[in-house]
Amino acid sequence: MDNAIHRFSELFAQLGLANDAKSIASFLIEKAPLPGHISLPDAPFWSHAQASFLREALADNADWAELVDQLNEALRAP
Repeated sequence: MDNAIHRFSELFAQLGLANDAKSIASFLIEKAPLPGHISLPDAPFWSHAQASFLREALADNADWAELVDQLNEALRAP
C-alpha cells in the first residue's frame, strides 16, 4: 500500500466534488445527518462511480480509508 497522506479536500476532488473549504462545509451541512442504517457508499447522493470509489477505499483499506471514515463521521453528525 502506498503511504501517501491525503487531505480531506483531496478526497472531495477525487470524488469529483468542489473541494474548497466553503464547498465542503456546504456539502456536509446539506447532506447530514446520514441515517445510521445507511452505509456511506449507499447514500442516495453519490453517483455510481463515487459509491464504487468509497466501497473500494474501505474494502481495500486504501490510502483513502481514513479520510472516508472521517467523511462518514462528519455526515453522521446532526
